[in-house]
Amino acid sequence: MAVLNELFPRSRTALGPGAVHVPDWLAPEAQLGLLEACREWAGPPAGLRVVRTPGGGSMTARQVCLGWHWYPYGYARTVVDGDGAPVKPMPPWLAGLGRRAAEAAGHDVEDPYDIALVNFYDADARMGMHRDSDEKSDAAVVSLSLGDTGVFRFGNTQTRTKPYTDIELRSGDLVVFGGASRLAYHGVPRVLPGTAPPDLGLTGRLNITLRVSGLTEDR
Repeated sequence: MAVLNELFPRSRTALGPGAVHVPDWLAPEAQLGLLEACREWAGPPAGLRVVRTPGGGSMTARQVCLGWHWYPYGYARTVVDGDGAPVKPMPPWLAGLGRRAAEAAGHDVEDPYDIALVNFYDADARMGMHRDSDEKSDAAVVSLSLGDTGVFRFGNTQTRTKPYTDIELRSGDLVVFGGASRLAYHGVPRVLPGTAPPDLGLTGRLNITLRVSGLTEDR
C-alpha cells in the first residue's frame, strides 16, 4: 500500500534550530491509510508490546518497531525483549513518506529512513523526556501523529528540564527535528482523550517516529 496525498503545509512553527512543527501535514485519507497499516503492524509476531526498562519498570506507551527493533538502549533485528521474532520490515512507501516529511521541513536526508517506532498512547500513557541518541546517523527525526491530541514537550540538548516548549500535536501533524536540535530532549506529558477526528475511528493516540539508523547488519 502507499500513503499519499499529504497536504501542502499551510503554516509551520519553529521549535528550535532545525526543529519544525507542521500542522495538518497528512490529509484525512492519508491518516486513514497510515492507521490501517499501524493496525496490521500491531499484530503478532513482533507486534505491539510493553517496553521494559533496564531498571525493571515499563513504559506506559506500547510500541511496535519496523526495520530495526529498538530496546533500551540499542537496536536489534529481533524482538529481544518480547517474543523473539524477527522485526517487521520497513516498507519502502513509509521510508519515502519520511523523506518527503523531512524535505517539507527543510531537511535533506541522504540515506533512506530504515526505522519506524510506532507508539500507542491510551488516555493514561505518557513519555518522559529523552533523546533519540541510539542511532549512528544524525539525519533528522520525523514524527507523525494520529488520533487523540498529544501535548508534545520539546526541550534543549543539555538537560531534561527547562527551557522547553509545550505544543499540542493533533491528528495529521508533523514534527521534524535535526541539525542543532537533533539530540534535543523531548517527551509527551499527557494525552487529551476524546479529541481524535471522529472519522478516524481511533481511541487513543498513535505516534510514528521515523529515523535513519546508520547501522550495518553487525551494528
